[in-house]
Amino acid sequence: MIKILEGFPGNVVAVSANGKLAREDYENVLIPAVEAALVGRDKIRVYYELGPDFMSMEPGAAWEDLKLGISHYLQWEGIAVVTDHEWIRHAIDVFRFLIHGRVRTYPMSRVSEARDWIVSDLVRHTIRLS
Repeated sequence: MIKILEGFPGNVVAVSANGKLAREDYENVLIPAVEAALVGRDKIRVYYELGPDFMSMEPGAAWEDLKLGISHYLQWEGIAVVTDHEWIRHAIDVFRFLIHGRVRTYPMSRVSEARDWIVSDLVRHTIRLS
């Protein structure tokens, strides 16, 4: 299940994910949020919180995630992923070169730092592979 997080500026799509993500989570929540955030903007940022209750993604969700990433490839300014799941952090490190914007991963203990970074001007000035 994907839930939109409140309290972020309009150029940041902030979500938390729990349980097992399905294609419908993307179709009904994440994709519409991304499309809305892109109205009138060239680039947006994404903040993902994948807490301890996050389990996995169904194949349909993984496909929607890939399509979303490719269809807006040049529009990702920054992505912050907050999780204690090492396999997610490792996967992001492996595929980081495929992402146009800046990407940072954070453990759950540094959630405040991740939130501060994704809304700051530092996103624009962070070395790409940080």
